[in-house]
Amino acid sequence: MWLFLVPALALYAFVVLVPSGRGAMLAFTDWDGLSPDRAWVGLGNFTAIFDDADARAAVVQTLLVAVSVTIIQNGVGLLLALGVNSRIKSRNVLRVFLFAPAVMTPVVTGALWKNLLAPDGAVNWTFDAVGLSGLKQDWLGDPNIALWSIVGVVVWQYAGYSMVIFLAGLQGIPQDVHEAAEVDGAGPVRRFRYVTFPLLAPATTINLMLSIIGGLKLFDQVWVMTAGGPGHSTDTLSTLIYKDAFQFGEFAYSIALAIVLTIFVAIISSGQYWLLRRQEESTR
Repeated sequence: MWLFLVPALALYAFVVLVPSGRGAMLAFTDWDGLSPDRAWVGLGNFTAIFDDADARAAVVQTLLVAVSVTIIQNGVGLLLALGVNSRIKSRNVLRVFLFAPAVMTPVVTGALWKNLLAPDGAVNWTFDAVGLSGLKQDWLGDPNIALWSIVGVVVWQYAGYSMVIFLAGLQGIPQDVHEAAEVDGAGPVRRFRYVTFPLLAPATTINLMLSIIGGLKLFDQVWVMTAGGPGHSTDTLSTLIYKDAFQFGEFAYSIALAIVLTIFVAIISSGQYWLLRRQEESTR
């Protein structure tokens, strides 16, 4: 069997592992991305991250976005799944309608909402039209709310994706389990808490893993909508990596940031997976 794996592993090593390893080595130099000369600086780029206020802010904002998106997106997705899993006549149309944003590319989504959330965009115009002018905001220009506007857009786009996964989990629960709980006198809330939700553990694990990884790597919507601004109030590690590499010419430093991001994703997703798997096993 191993003989059949050797060609694929060799190709993977040649295309992915070797270039990644050689690229990671550049994080220990002062390379600017263009010059053929580079000097070894050891851990200098990594220690510089701790002295870089923008990098520290980007780390905090990346974690804030990832956690917020994970919680809100999956909460909304679960509610939507419970709604369209009912016997309402329009459930099939609603499923398509609610899932539609997930098939849009992140760049298109960002461009769409950048226009909708502009000071003279459709969102503020709607508030004016219904007499709620006090709710008008500079959604992407105010440092206090710009990051939350991006979180809202990401949730809007991917809540339907989470809904589909939860819906698959709901439809995999045997109906007789619900009926038995109902016969025992359990109301809708108790049935959900003690029967439905524990049996949704596999779907919950998948959704939480996808959400947290996507949130940690978020780039497209942020870059299209705000490019990390105003100031650095919406910078994530991904946008800061791009800026340092292609705008400021600090290529080696940007690779160090990318390694930090990779470590974040690996540690957080692995820890989350371990905890969720333990929870799944405890419900069996």
